[in-house]
Formats: sequence, C-alpha cells, structure tokens
Amino acid sequence: MLRTHTCGELRLENENEEVTLTGWIQRSRDLGGMTFVDLRDRYGITQLVFDVNTDRKLAEKARKMGREFVIQVKGKVAERSNKNQNISTGDIEILADSLTILNKSKVPPFTIEDETDGGEELRMKYRYLDLRRQVNQDSIVLRHQMSIETKKYLNDLDFVEIETPYLIKSTPEGARDFVVPSRLNKGAFYALPQSPQTFKQLLMISGYDKYFQLVKCFRDEDFRSDRQPEFTQIDCEMSFVEQDDVLQNFEGLAKHLFKQIKNIDVDDFPRMSYEEAIRLYGSDKPDLRFGMQFVELNDVARGKGFKVFDNAELVVGINAEGCAGYTRKQLDGLTDFVTKPQIGAKGLVYLKYNEDGSFKSSVDKFFSQEDLKAWVDKFEAKPGDLMLILAGDVGTTRTALSELRLEMGNQLGLRDPKVFRGLWVVDFPLLEWDEETKRYQAMHHPFTSPKDEDIHLLEESPEKVRANAYDMVINGVEIGGGSIRIHDRELQDKMFSVLGFSKEEAQQQFGFLLEAFDYGAPPHGGIAFGFDRWVALFAGRESIRDVIAFPKNNAGRDIMIDSPSTISEEQLKELNIQIRKDEKQE
Repeated sequence: MLRTHTCGELRLENENEEVTLTGWIQRSRDLGGMTFVDLRDRYGITQLVFDVNTDRKLAEKARKMGREFVIQVKGKVAERSNKNQNISTGDIEILADSLTILNKSKVPPFTIEDETDGGEELRMKYRYLDLRRQVNQDSIVLRHQMSIETKKYLNDLDFVEIETPYLIKSTPEGARDFVVPSRLNKGAFYALPQSPQTFKQLLMISGYDKYFQLVKCFRDEDFRSDRQPEFTQIDCEMSFVEQDDVLQNFEGLAKHLFKQIKNIDVDDFPRMSYEEAIRLYGSDKPDLRFGMQFVELNDVARGKGFKVFDNAELVVGINAEGCAGYTRKQLDGLTDFVTKPQIGAKGLVYLKYNEDGSFKSSVDKFFSQEDLKAWVDKFEAKPGDLMLILAGDVGTTRTALSELRLEMGNQLGLRDPKVFRGLWVVDFPLLEWDEETKRYQAMHHPFTSPKDEDIHLLEESPEKVRANAYDMVINGVEIGGGSIRIHDRELQDKMFSVLGFSKEEAQQQFGFLLEAFDYGAPPHGGIAFGFDRWVALFAGRESIRDVIAFPKNNAGRDIMIDSPSTISEEQLKELNIQIRKDEKQE
C-alpha cells in the first residue's frame, strides 16, 4: 500500500509515529513561513504542515500544489496547538518531511465541499467529482451498510438470494417497458424487468420458500425526485404464509435496519385500512409524526346558504392547534398555496377560535356564532386553535387538504427528520377504473389476491373488492408494498377476465405462469421495498439521486457519459431497425 493510515484514523495516541498518507488536497493555506494543507480521502481529513524553516524546498513545492492534486506525504504525527473539534483528526497534524505528487489536477468546476457552489446539472456532468464530497460519500457508504444489514437479516431467516433474468418478455401492465432488440431473432424484442414478479412466483412453485434479491428494475416513465428509469428493490417472496406472516417478518427488517444503522428503537407499526387512511389523511401514505386528522363537516356546514359548501360533495378540514394568531398575510399565503394548479383547491375557509372564546371566520356573514360553535365542537378545538376548511368534489378536496396538512406540518416544525413513524396500510381496493381504456386495471398487479370474503363480488361489483395487499409507509414515504398472490389457476383466469383479457391474450402473455399453477403452486406472498427511497430516508436526502452513485437527470439522461445516444447505421442494420429520417437526431 502507498499509505500506512487513512486520513480519518490518526489520533493523539499516534503522536510521534512516522506515517504515510495519501489523498486529495481539500484546501491549502499559506501563512508565510508555514503552509497548511488539508488532505482528504473517503475516511476523513488530516492537516499537513510544511515548515519553510525545516525544509525550504519542500515547503515551496507544497505552495505550488492546487486543489484536488493527488499526493503522498510522509511525516511525524504531532499534537495540534489549535485543535479542530469539527473533524475526527482535529487533535493532531502531520509534520511533513517528504512529498510526492501522484497526479496533478485542473481547477475543479465547483468546490468539492459539503456546501458547494455547483448547480445540480454541473455536478451531474462531473459526477465523479461530486462523489468526492463527504456528504455524498456518506450516502454511498450508508447504502452499502444497509445492503449488508438487509442481507444479514434475511439470511438469518433462511431466505435464499436468487438472481432473476434482466432480459425478459414485455407485458402491457404497469409502466412502459424499456425494450431491447434481439439481433438473432429478427423483429423480436426483450424487455427489461419492471420487477421480478413472475419469476419470484415461479421460484415459490419451484420450492424455494423464502427468496430475496437486491435487484435492478427498469421503468420507462416520467421522472421525479423519487423516481429513476433504473432503480433498486429489496425483492422478497415467501411460501405458505398469510398476510400477518409477511408483515411481521418485514416489520422486523425495518426495526433491524433502524437499530443497526441509526441505533434507533422504533415503535410497532400500526395497521390502517386504505379507506381509513384516505378518510383521515387524504393519502394512502400518511405521515404519522403529527396529528391534524381530517374532520368532515357536511352535516353542520351545508344548507346555510353558502353555495360553496351547499354545492360541494365534501366539506372537510383540519385543526391547526394554537394557530389562531395567524395573520391575514399568513392566511392569504395558505390560500395561495391550496389554489396553486398542482394542489387544485378553489379556495380556503378559516375559523379562528380566539383565546377569549369568540369565533372569527372568513365566512361570518353566512354563519352565526352558533353555527361556528357546531364546527368547533366537530373539531374538538380549544381556544387558540385555527381550523382550515376546503370544499369540493371528494377526490380533489381530500388530496388538496392532504397537501395543506403537510404544509402546516412543515410550517409548525412537526415533521422532524430525526423522528420516525411507520405504519402498514392494508386492504387496498383490488381494482381501479381507467376512464381512458374504459376497463378495470389492477391497483397493484394482476397477480394480487382478493380478500377471500370479497371474491364473490368480482363479477357483480368488482369496484368493492378489497385486495390482500399492504404498503409499508414511514414518515409519509411509501417504502415498499406487496400482497398475497393468487396461486389458484381458476381464480387467476377470473382475474384476467375482469381485467378485460381474452383467454387468448392471457395465454399469450402469461401462459407460462398459468401452466405452472397446474403443477402444485403453494400459497405465497411477498413484498418489494424501494431501496433507493429507504436509503434517502435514512440519509435525510430529498432526492433518491443523492444516494445513487451515477443517477439520471429529470429527463432520464446521464449527462456525464451523454446517454442515451445514437448508434451507428451498421448496428441498426444488424438489429433490423430502421429510423425514419424525420426521427433522426441532428
């Protein structure tokens, strides 16, 4: 090795030792007779000292070095006179007596520090430089640690890690597939897997009763901060289980990761039905770090001559405790927030329960103090509280109020990133109606089992059928989801029929799985976690791009390597692909 120690391990007990360090120059400070250099590697930073009185030639060489030069330095460990408590090696420094420049560096396009002056596009173009920043190195190491602990936990429960194919068959369900042309099979295409769903079910039929995989998945969809065209799942499946078995095993995984990675003991995860989550929070992934449950006011707010309420399907609100002192400017700001196009509300009504016991609302001319008292009673409000109310159609209104609830949680500091609250959301609808195609689609996927007690509704009232499905939610983020699967050929045929598949279509696309059901498929179920999301949650990062070594941007491009890119005419010809002239990139 070119070094005896890393830049993060030397302490006072190493004083007077002769050591050799290697790394990148973070910064240097020339103080006349002394030059101080901060040397960085992924383990930390160590201060180097070059003294002109000890070795003038060496000190002059050190002065000429720039940021990000790669160097090797030898010297003696000494106690620092001006200690730096912000770094782990802040009690010591290295009195250099030898310096080798291993490689020079251009001036970086942005400062390689936690607080950088580089914009996101610039940093993604030079991602290999951005990854040198300690904040990113911490995230990548955290990702590694979470991967190791996940495998340890599942291995201890006798799960077997099995790789499934990346070149598979395209299916129409879910997001758009990335397709790969086959050179040897003219006109035929592989698809990259959106998940290993059918393969892990086949593994259950094969007798591997506990499977897992940290697996790359691919979806050709629009991108947001929590989405990438390629992402990683913790993918799991179990045989001979019911829903409670899956939830207990993987709540255990969550608790294991919190304890081993963050040294936190989290509470048991409550279970909440999808219907209850939507009714109380307007979201199937509620943030339980704070309250502000929805209160419906239809019975006390309508029929009083206020048309906004009278014509609404739903009048519903939240109680922001202790916020009756909000100013008109603050209330106008909340109105502006909910009426933004992406939120979609048409307005905001407020009711202040003043400390003196009086009520003040934005609709006083339509409602008496007695009417407003009925509202207050519904909210179980106290003097000093502020009630915020929306009205309109059920879906839009609940969604908008959910966003307002989160905004109030942010404003009041109730969404503490150091606090973690998890839950299971269960009993999702099995199907949802698609207006565009005029048919039902599976809310999760077509292999999700309906609740046994709802199977009789599949043909007569499919919209009422509940799925044997579940999502893990932590701090308002859906970390993962899964279901008990259909393992019976007859029920799977019926499910395909409800989804609008003809027998021929079902056979063409999923015949291999249907045939496997005829050979003794065990009851089975599983779950898949968004590994990138989970790492981002633990790292306190807003975007999953921050915890992926080489992510794509919002347009799905890797601007560092300039991908996707065109390929040569010869390659296209080999693949039997023709591109129209008007589609060719300039």
